[in-house]
Amino acid sequence: MGEEMRGGCFCGSIRYAVTSRPKLRAQCHCRACQYFSGGGPNYYMLISPQHIHFSGDPARKYRNPEKPDAVTRSFCGTCGTHLITERPGLREIVLKVGTLDEPGAFRGPKIAIFCEEKQDWHMIPEGITTFDTLPSSN
Repeated sequence: MGEEMRGGCFCGSIRYAVTSRPKLRAQCHCRACQYFSGGGPNYYMLISPQHIHFSGDPARKYRNPEKPDAVTRSFCGTCGTHLITERPGLREIVLKVGTLDEPGAFRGPKIAIFCEEKQDWHMIPEGITTFDTLPSSN
């Protein structure tokens, strides 16, 4: 993976550049990610916020008002592409791999989280570490 990665939404209204390597490459099987991905796991990278720079239209944001610990999801207001998630207590930004111009740069996950919510037909690559929920941050 090179020093800079670029990406954006499907319609091109929002663009971004990432200027550092990701801190983590992972996949999430939680039920919310299944909604946003269209049924499968969500593939993502953790990026330090100072190393991602957005241009174009501002993203729209959604946070479930009924959940006190809800994440904030940012998406394109024109085409609906889900770009990033911000989780309370997590300094890094969760960047959606499908929004990369070159998604092959992802090279696959190192961990899988919320595996207790995965569907029987979801695939987890051999040899990666799995967690029933979130890994502890010890």
